[in-house]
Amino acid sequence: MMINNLTSPSLNLRENLDTKSYTHISNLQKLCLEHDRTTLKLELDYKLRRSEGKSGSLKTINEFMCYDGELLIGYMGICDFGGEEIEVNGMVHPDYRKKGIFKTLFSFVKNEWSKRRASRMLLLSDRNSLAGQAFIRSVFGVKYEHTEYEMFLQSDRKQELNSRKVVLRKATGNDTKEIARQNSIYFEQESQDENMLIPEEEARAGMIIHMAEVSNCVIGKVHLDVSSNVGSIYGLGVLPEYRRKGYGRDILTLGIEELKSNNFKEIMLQVNVKNEKALDLYRSCGFEVTSIMDYYELKK
Repeated sequence: MMINNLTSPSLNLRENLDTKSYTHISNLQKLCLEHDRTTLKLELDYKLRRSEGKSGSLKTINEFMCYDGELLIGYMGICDFGGEEIEVNGMVHPDYRKKGIFKTLFSFVKNEWSKRRASRMLLLSDRNSLAGQAFIRSVFGVKYEHTEYEMFLQSDRKQELNSRKVVLRKATGNDTKEIARQNSIYFEQESQDENMLIPEEEARAGMIIHMAEVSNCVIGKVHLDVSSNVGSIYGLGVLPEYRRKGYGRDILTLGIEELKSNNFKEIMLQVNVKNEKALDLYRSCGFEVTSIMDYYELKK
């Protein structure tokens, strides 16, 4: 390993998180957030729920951990939500920086990526993370891809439904191809059959996919993440032929109501900064920007 001046360095590579690894990574995350005052998108709760009941094989590696003795000093994780891309984010203990730890972990991540079908790797960094931004820009071939706002619901006022026609129902396996089709429309995301999101499997991990319907006709969808202590809204979209009717606001309102009914005190979502219509909608419903995440792209 190309790591300098450590007493007893070691690497722990895993396909899935276990409780011990989750605790170590969570503690390091808390330390880094307090030190840096920035945001990390690690999806730890979601990943831990997905790992329940799975074997600890190394068929694929998603968790890359560097220790000095018993102390976790560096972590990098791969998030694979299906499709042709993976997301990568990580951190290093404040007392162990500039020792080559991040560079070493990234070399293992790149090697793992080379074995996968995903054609793109997205590297994530908080806009205010000077070290994160500098490292990503030092990677050969990397290009800026897009920026997302993280927004939290700040207003407690109840939103009124626009039409009262929209209903949400939990997605089933029969909706798998429709979910993939909608993702390709909203997010320009191609999905291979083997990478499609299976609603029942996602639900076990705490990501509840809802199909939005009007008169029993699917007009859009939304994903509600209930895997952590923050209720999150993802993948919200309305099919093109049903837009400009207020259905997006209704889907968002119903999603918020569903999360509140499950006793979530904090509700957040993420949105591409270029999606001005969505930004206007979210702001009008009481969401405010709390952090900015930049995405950079590597292609094979």
